Amino acid sequence: MRGIAYGVGVGPGDPELMTQKAIRLIRECGVIAVPGRVAEESVAYQIAAAMVPELRDKELVAVDMPMVKDRALLEAQHRRGAQVLEQYLAQGRDVAFLTLGDPTVYSTFSYLQHILEADGYRVELVPGVPSFCAAAARLGLPLVEWDEPLHIVPAVHKTEEPLSQSGTYVLMKSASHMAEVKALLRQSGRDAACVENGGMDTEKVYRGVEEIPDDAGYFSLIIAKERRD
Repeated sequence: MRGIAYGVGVGPGDPELMTQKAIRLIRECGVIAVPGRVAEESVAYQIAAAMVPELRDKELVAVDMPMVKDRALLEAQHRRGAQVLEQYLAQGRDVAFLTLGDPTVYSTFSYLQHILEADGYRVELVPGVPSFCAAAARLGLPLVEWDEPLHIVPAVHKTEEPLSQSGTYVLMKSASHMAEVKALLRQSGRDAACVENGGMDTEKVYRGVEEIPDDAGYFSLIIAKERRD
């Protein structure tokens, strides 16, 4: 009997935004996997541990998958990560892999999911509050209204594309190219706001492009809305 791999979204940073289902599964699973080299240093682990103190007594598994651009190297890392989980699943043990935000939105777990399913393992996803929803709430902004579309963009890959579509843009993964992203925002003429480390003790809010520092941290998310006359 093979175990089940759960991709568990722990939300964007505030432990109180974790779902009851996520908390229950973390308590029920004997094996907890997190991205990174040291499990206890993972942000996802720290969020979950605040709501599930008994997490510290679980068998913790660190799955190191550094971000690199070489596709072949990436695929090899993902395969190694999946193999780590499969060692437990093959023993009939359920594994909860903790991921920031929601496991369906630019999640590390997605890469593992494809491999696990191809290898015949059962995977279930547990949704979490997405970072862009939490950021919009923190800013007091409705993301979209009436018939407006919503564009969720990995800014690190799109710094040369204009923000020319109607509706609201959510720019994720902006930090490493923040200067270019800010130039793009100025060109677009949109109103922009940024939440850095949303829901964490180090949270910072920037209202306006010029307030956003070029060295904003990794967990920085920008919401850019069309100006209203």
